Amino acid sequence: MTPVTAEGEKTRPAGSSAKRALVGRLSWGLADQAASSVSNFVVGVYVARSLGVSAFGVFSLAWVTYGVVLNVSRGLATDPLVVRFSGVPEASWRGAVARSAGTALGIGTAIGALCLVAGLALGGQVGPAFACLGVMLPGLLLQDAWRFSFFAAGIGRKAFLNDVVWGVALVPAMVVAARAGTVAAFVLAWGASATVAAGYGYLQSGILPRPERARAWLREQRDLGYRYLVENVALSGASQLRAYGLGAIVGVGAVGAVRGAELLLGPFLAVLMGLSLVTVPEAARVLRQAPHRLAKFCLVLGGGQATAALLWGGALLLMPDRFGAFVLGDVWHSSSQLILPVTLGVAGAGLGTGAAAGLRALGAARHSLRSQLFASACYVGGGLGGAAVAGTVGSAWGVAAATVGGSAVWWLNLRSALRERPHQTLPEVRTT
Repeated sequence: MTPVTAEGEKTRPAGSSAKRALVGRLSWGLADQAASSVSNFVVGVYVARSLGVSAFGVFSLAWVTYGVVLNVSRGLATDPLVVRFSGVPEASWRGAVARSAGTALGIGTAIGALCLVAGLALGGQVGPAFACLGVMLPGLLLQDAWRFSFFAAGIGRKAFLNDVVWGVALVPAMVVAARAGTVAAFVLAWGASATVAAGYGYLQSGILPRPERARAWLREQRDLGYRYLVENVALSGASQLRAYGLGAIVGVGAVGAVRGAELLLGPFLAVLMGLSLVTVPEAARVLRQAPHRLAKFCLVLGGGQATAALLWGGALLLMPDRFGAFVLGDVWHSSSQLILPVTLGVAGAGLGTGAAAGLRALGAARHSLRSQLFASACYVGGGLGGAAVAGTVGSAWGVAAATVGGSAVWWLNLRSALRERPHQTLPEVRTT
């Protein structure tokens, strides 16, 4: 029988409310990633159609560079934040966000200055693009820091609104950039709209970033931050090495075929990325509220993502050739042969993310770093070894095998970390 309050209103079981709250937070993560993915896709298509192949390549170089810097910022600034300050009292969260966001802003300023100097020295078409990227990096990184800060507090709707503001600001900015017709103008438009969203993040949170506390933040989080930095760079670096190596061994057409297969999995990958925004904060909440349920939470999380990837891939395998050709054009013939191994690779990655979330929540940076380095080495070795033996298809199967093997290592390290857990305390919350 449902309990009733003194006023006669029915109350709901605490477990049911907790589940609804969890579903709500996951939903906001998906919505936020959808907004981010759509805006990124639209920007890429608009810039490509406006500039042509050569100039779009220059813009892509700036975009890839931003991705590397973003991984640096997340490893040092926001990854430790979501591990140690998810589900904590508001006062602790606000103090940590001020230092974390200030660190992201400081990283953007420091690396931005280097990009500015490099761009001015390079000249040509590439130079102005990198100089403009350098000017815009502080706003770009601060906007990303607000997203993770809101998810750490369990208020993903604010992260979603922030990305919507960025998307809305992009529209007039891109129109103005198109009139200028230069790569530099598009980089400025992209970064300026992100800076607008970064300013809105300050209004949403009421927290002033404190770059002067960046050194203190790095010192406080050094046991996590520097290891997460290496993890993040290893992850993005492995993907780049595999792409460059595949192009050198087989040819650039092979890179396009792999990219085409990955595009078919794009909607699911967007879901995977959206969940990744909230899995670590949610795992940290489980650890603080019911530590004995962490392993089950991670297993359900990873198993659910792996199952969803297999279902999506199965649907792609049943897709008529004419539809695939309509989506990918001439690339479909080459990409269609890779759907099965790419699907298995994504399923393996999804399974591993469950264990990765658990290790992050435990603050077991040593175990997670070991897992990521092993997984990255396997990814590069499998992808390039497979390419040398059997071309593009061999590379895809090599990556699939490496990803499944890497997932097993993530889970072995999670088991080891959980065994060590009775002798450890919760990841420490530092309020100074």
